[in-house]
Amino acid sequence: MIGYMGLFASALIAATILPMQSEAVLVGLLLEGSRSVGVLLVVATVGNVLGSVINWYLGGFALRFRGKSWFPASDQQLKQAENWYHRYGRWSLLGSWLPVVGDPLTVVAGILREPLWSFVILVTLAKATRYILLAAVTLAWLDQS
Repeated sequence: MIGYMGLFASALIAATILPMQSEAVLVGLLLEGSRSVGVLLVVATVGNVLGSVINWYLGGFALRFRGKSWFPASDQQLKQAENWYHRYGRWSLLGSWLPVVGDPLTVVAGILREPLWSFVILVTLAKATRYILLAAVTLAWLDQS
């Protein structure tokens, strides 16, 4: 149970303002081999999506908090994410799993008032796909060893 809780926490934190590598935690638990792969994928995905929802809510209040030292993205990162978001619209949320730009994109989606239902669907698809691919590569590597 502690492994699942640690994975959930790392996935949630990784999607918010604090640096964290949930992928490393997932791979470690996969390598350990004592937990259900499916449950690990669900826990990681749910935690990471909830972290992104926190960013979406922060984005809704961004104008009030922009410029604070704890804000999850610099003005330059937000501008880049906003440009990307305007170019590709809600489909840019499929890039929410990407390092550097993914978290600011979820904040920008909140700033631009992306409906929560479409936000959650697209972010879940993106983040689940990343974890599934990571698990597949890890398990394939284990089979080769």
